[in-house]
Amino acid sequence: MSEANSLRASLWHGAIPLIGCAALAAIWGGEPGWALLLGVIVLLFTVVISAVHHAEVIALRLGEPLGTLVLALAVTVIEASLIVALMISGGESASALARDAVFATVMIICNGVVGLCLLLGAMRHQVLAFRVEGTTPALSVLATLATLTLVLPSFTSSTAGPTLSGPQLAFAGLTSLVLYGTFLFVQTVRHRDYFLPLEGQDDGDAAHPPQPSGRAALASLALLSASLVAVVGLTKVLAPSMEAQVAQAGLPHAVVGIAIALIVLLPETSAAVRAALRNRMQTSFNLALGSALATIGLTIPVVAVTVLLLKMPLVLGLPAKEMVLLTLTLLISAMTLQRGMATVLQGTVHLVLFAVYLFLTVMP
Repeated sequence: MSEANSLRASLWHGAIPLIGCAALAAIWGGEPGWALLLGVIVLLFTVVISAVHHAEVIALRLGEPLGTLVLALAVTVIEASLIVALMISGGESASALARDAVFATVMIICNGVVGLCLLLGAMRHQVLAFRVEGTTPALSVLATLATLTLVLPSFTSSTAGPTLSGPQLAFAGLTSLVLYGTFLFVQTVRHRDYFLPLEGQDDGDAAHPPQPSGRAALASLALLSASLVAVVGLTKVLAPSMEAQVAQAGLPHAVVGIAIALIVLLPETSAAVRAALRNRMQTSFNLALGSALATIGLTIPVVAVTVLLLKMPLVLGLPAKEMVLLTLTLLISAMTLQRGMATVLQGTVHLVLFAVYLFLTVMP
């Protein structure tokens, strides 16, 4: 890329997040028409592309796995804030929102994102390799967190229904935070090398770009935050229209949650797929599994504190059908990660399971 093209690209990626935030401020609280909604959708996808660019700049500066961690944490913090805000405004009708959002995120990431990365990456490179010592510990933490927060509440007896008592909820939030904090310590300090891409993993394309300066990385961090705020905010603007269309079509309300989660996860999905196409599957797993872990490890403690302070109702336990899908997802993921190698077959299995999840949500 010439210097002039590079400058234009930098200016473009610098302006898009600010345009997204300005558009969000202009239309927030209003009822946009169809023409404006179409413009919002186009702007939304443009902001996602810009978010991925700034995440890659930060990743180049920090190196692995800290670079991928920044995007996962940023998306999760904003997503958790959105969930809490919707719970407070929705009252009792939103008591299962946190559960549905967390479950949808886990299913989208572990089946949709991972399956897409494996399929597209293996179609280009035939066999994908990654570090078992980095992926299997992440999956073990994810399985524990998912079971403790989404399955166990359906079997406790202190309260009626798929809920937890106050002490149980506080304990679940604390254990989620401890497990996620320990994973971050292992990933970034104690065993950082377990999460680095394998040596020689490269697609043979052009040489890697130079490391950005500290000032450029800080600017990208600020613009990444602005991009994510715009993505989540614009998604919330689209939500009423989605809900109206879903209700008109006679579909379950859970479809809205899935659609919103898919849009919010677009930056991470795009970054993970690009890494897989470059034959850097470990980076893809760092993004995908790290995002799923952050979703539970950070969202559940935040939701627990909010519910306990405001004395709000909270439904956490999954119904039987969703438990089966979660169990199958974790089992297939363990089989995928146990050898450190994957082909198009594993990618297809995950995508078929994702299709089953979507189909059974629409046709329960």
